[in-house]
Amino acid sequence: MPPLSALSLDLSALQRRPVFTSDVRVDSHDLVAREFSDHGLKWCSGVVDTSLSKVRIRQLQLFMLQYGAEVEIRPRPFDDFVLVHLSLSGVAEMVSDGVPLRLPAGAAALIAPRRNLHMRWEEGARQLILKVPCQLLRTWAPQLLVGDTTFAHPLLPLSAVQGQQWHFLMQSLLHVSQQAVESTAHARWVDHMESNVALFLAACAQGGVVAPTAAPAGDEHVMGSVTGGDVRRLDKLDAYMRSRLCAPLALDDLARAAGVSVRGLNILCQRHHGESPMTLLRNMRLDAVRTRLRERPGHCVTDAALEFGFGHLGRFSSYYRERFGELPSQTAGS
Repeated sequence: MPPLSALSLDLSALQRRPVFTSDVRVDSHDLVAREFSDHGLKWCSGVVDTSLSKVRIRQLQLFMLQYGAEVEIRPRPFDDFVLVHLSLSGVAEMVSDGVPLRLPAGAAALIAPRRNLHMRWEEGARQLILKVPCQLLRTWAPQLLVGDTTFAHPLLPLSAVQGQQWHFLMQSLLHVSQQAVESTAHARWVDHMESNVALFLAACAQGGVVAPTAAPAGDEHVMGSVTGGDVRRLDKLDAYMRSRLCAPLALDDLARAAGVSVRGLNILCQRHHGESPMTLLRNMRLDAVRTRLRERPGHCVTDAALEFGFGHLGRFSSYYRERFGELPSQTAGS
């Protein structure tokens, strides 16, 4: 049996359907968020060379995404779809509710919704991503669920054999996406293929879950284990900060809200977010300012900065440019 890396996919259908290409960080973040969910995006090393392509079958959407540079991605929990990632090149590392997984080229895994997810894509990584509506899985693959809404596994890695079969399923979907025939028989065939995707994922889950790989040594700040108690503390911290974006807050206030010591809060935020609690708060406030300026073109930058707790306008502009790659006045004028 040939290794997964030896299995090639005909991606011409996706290559003919670009959503966008960009070398601008801000555009890359915004345009990807429109297709998936809002997320934090930290640019690490390498040159920004983002491209996103997309084909729609019926209920399913298939994407090919690359950032060019090494990135860290922290999506806000999504709830109406699951994602199945197939690594086309490079390595994607992820942790979901404390479960870590390393996805090298050729490997595939299902990412469940409503989870605390953090990913790191190495420079040059490219992913083929299938977006599957939860309703399709509830209909055809209830085995994946506990109750009606909760998925049994935060991350479901596919074995080597399952991964090869997934390659073939994706190739079939790509071929179907190029067929414009909409006869009754064709529509029924597409419905059949979509149900097969759901049934295949259910079969993978019932066949046993491959043990996720441990985090590489030295990457604890990205891939460290996050317990259920940690998740609850992080959720409390997030809700507290979002409800007080305009209020003066000290580190002690954040620690009390999360129910931990100051030292414990620093460790928790570094482990999960890769940054200090106060930096996390500052970035949340910067995001709020940017949303305000984009929603109200021409809005006074000073008013927006003061509204969300930035009293020193010089430092505010510096932080803003570092995070978004442009000055706040450029956002307000767009």
